[in-house]
Amino acid sequence: MPKYSHVYLSIIVLVLSIFESMAQQRDFTIIRRDSSNIYQKMLNDHSDDLMENHPAEDIYNNIWTREKINPYKIPIDSLPDSILINCSNFKIPTHNVVTSEFGPRRYRYHYGIDLRVKVGDSIVAAFSGRVRIIDYEARGYGHYVVIRHDNGLETVYAHLSEVLVMHDQDVKAGELIGYGGNTGHSTGPHLHFETRYIGNAINPANIIDFNTGLVCSPTYLITKNKTFYYQHDVRRKPVVRYYTVRRGDSLSEVAARNGISVNSLCKMNRIKKSTKIKPGKRLRIR
Repeated sequence: MPKYSHVYLSIIVLVLSIFESMAQQRDFTIIRRDSSNIYQKMLNDHSDDLMENHPAEDIYNNIWTREKINPYKIPIDSLPDSILINCSNFKIPTHNVVTSEFGPRRYRYHYGIDLRVKVGDSIVAAFSGRVRIIDYEARGYGHYVVIRHDNGLETVYAHLSEVLVMHDQDVKAGELIGYGGNTGHSTGPHLHFETRYIGNAINPANIIDFNTGLVCSPTYLITKNKTFYYQHDVRRKPVVRYYTVRRGDSLSEVAARNGISVNSLCKMNRIKKSTKIKPGKRLRIR
């Protein structure tokens, strides 16, 4: 055996033990035996100290945009097989009753959980992190906030009456970020709350017990099969399409133009054949 082999071996063992210790201090852990992909490589990269300063930066490959809730477009198959998320630093956004669960609705999928609120109720950050998006959607989320958290999750808070934080602001778990409201596409005051990982929605009830207001466990294990089970339902769900009525359109013209019968058109939109349609109205055609 070469003269210095034992010394080299000791150094290698020491370096590996240091790397292992560093990995255990993160807010998330990649479970061994994961599939090889770009995200596994980034999450297990010990060559810099980004994990210590702001762990989510490595997960999101430094993508920081105010434009979209999911600008990453990362398919489930590209994610690591299993990721352990630290959920110990958690505060319930609002102590209220769940009024709508995560899951399929008649024509779309509901990617969050709705919590009953009164206009003006305090809404707080679920975890510590940084505000990525503040925006308004008249036909969607209304006033909403997206926060990226140090543990790798992003959370969405929608239909707010007022936003109290700014872009790029660092917030602590439990810090006031806005007030409950009824803005956007909403049938009554409520908070629409989402939890996402690299843009992919996770059922918040997997992480949070909304009856107690506590997390189900100090850590949550993200796995492809259990966490993203709903993706199969979404793929099988029929695509819903709409047509925006133009000036001079009639129901018969809209039906003929889109290859359906007037009866089907009326049934899908819950209208009568005698209904007058105005320019700008959206009609479901599939």
